[in-house]
Amino acid sequence: MVEQEKELSPSMQKASSRLNWHFYEVIGILLVTGSLALLIFSPNSLSGLFDTMINEVKPIVVDIFLTSEVGIAIIVSVIVGRILERLGFTDGLIRIFVPVMKWFKINPSVIIPSVYNILGDINAAGRIAGPILVNAKASKSEQKIAVATMIQSPQSFATFVLGLIALSAFGINAFPIVLISIFLPIVLVPFLLSKTIYRDTNRVELKDLPRFTPNTKFLQTLFSSAKEGTELLFLIIIPAVAAVFFFIGALKFFGLWGLIESGLASVLILFSIEPGTGIVSILAAPTLAVAQLAELGSTIDPHLIVGSFILANSGLPLSVIFGQVPVTWADTTDLNEKEVIWAAIIGMIIRIFTACLLGYFLTPLLV
Repeated sequence: MVEQEKELSPSMQKASSRLNWHFYEVIGILLVTGSLALLIFSPNSLSGLFDTMINEVKPIVVDIFLTSEVGIAIIVSVIVGRILERLGFTDGLIRIFVPVMKWFKINPSVIIPSVYNILGDINAAGRIAGPILVNAKASKSEQKIAVATMIQSPQSFATFVLGLIALSAFGINAFPIVLISIFLPIVLVPFLLSKTIYRDTNRVELKDLPRFTPNTKFLQTLFSSAKEGTELLFLIIIPAVAAVFFFIGALKFFGLWGLIESGLASVLILFSIEPGTGIVSILAAPTLAVAQLAELGSTIDPHLIVGSFILANSGLPLSVIFGQVPVTWADTTDLNEKEVIWAAIIGMIIRIFTACLLGYFLTPLLV
């Protein structure tokens, strides 16, 4: 007698697979049992965890982005960027940089985000420059170069101005620092990355590029950019900042953040960067960091100022690199969030190396 095997029906197969343990089910069971144990033996622990996270998130989200000038500056920077775009600023930049980038065999649109970044805000730069790169038919490698290059520029004009004030407070000549650390990377970084990591670049003639000045009415540009800046602040920037400081709060509750912070301070000193303001640049706001830098006066070693200035005038804080930039650029370009994050990390590594190098070798010539 031959016994025929019957295939399982889809519903039976689904039921059979559901009986198998999944990795996250194991984690879920551990979380449930751990939570119950905390409620029984230490009922105040969960509330303490939430309080620590709230106390970490609230000062940054509310005090910096909602009730201080930083949030308003983001909205205004989008307005300024859109008005500049409407007045032909992008087409003017393209005219200037086409000869240089044509010699490097790189699409000239890669420098657009960096310039908008200096004059406005890093989030506005992504919103405005992302579509420009796509319209200019920049390859994915060139779009990644644009992200990495943008990280070399100050993420707001306020950061740049306050940084100049800090340099003058220490009697440091700002011109060579600004020239080498802010303007030179706009051209040098695309060239280096196109010869090493991102090689899919193309020589572009001016006649092959479209015009980038929009035809929208000026009043429409003004009000729509204000709306865009507000959406950017509330729907992208604040959620990204809250997520980063949520994890910092959790690390503080478990007693791990102090070790991380002290280790980070030691590394910053090694890189010739003032640790207090350096940590503020990395975690909170570079604008706040350079403002604090000017107030330190003679209490710190002037040799740490140059590296601190260069680090602050970058795409930091981390909430921007890991939150705001990936969301903005994935929405406006051909890149996905993972590709944007890696390009931003590469840009940040270059920036830290620049801060260290100039801090060690340029500072003795200026102080």
